[in-house]
Amino acid sequence: MNEIELMQIALTLARDAEKAGEVPVGAVLSAGDGEIIAAEHNRTIGNCDPSAHAEMLAIREAAEKIGNYRLVDTTLCVTVEPCVMCMGAVIHARIGRLIFGTNDAKWGGAGSLYNLADDPRLNHHPEVIPGVLADECRDLMRDFFRKRRKSLQTA
Repeated sequence: MNEIELMQIALTLARDAEKAGEVPVGAVLSAGDGEIIAAEHNRTIGNCDPSAHAEMLAIREAAEKIGNYRLVDTTLCVTVEPCVMCMGAVIHARIGRLIFGTNDAKWGGAGSLYNLADDPRLNHHPEVIPGVLADECRDLMRDFFRKRRKSLQTA
């Protein structure tokens, strides 16, 4: 699968997250041959788990599926730039390539706030491809938070 196809799946998952009352983030992890190994969306609220980000859940699912915590020669595609926690997991899992849609200026760990992928002190440096379907990913997040703020103002 190419970057656009992976991101379209991630966006569908992000919309599922929104329907479940979660922040709309979706993640797809694929093998080198393009086979999807894991696909998840945020579940922090539903799981009462601050680490239940879409990326973390997809990494856990993929590692369990292949029976190895090292996910060498894989691609993680996520609608929003991973936070520092998720980037740490990407690096620990040895994920080869990270694709994301929109930047996250408040939490981003892949270039916006921090750039862990390029930190020479770390032992793994995934390729990072930002901006895939960026407008669609950004609009989904922006609209979600606008609706949330509006509902808080009218409550």
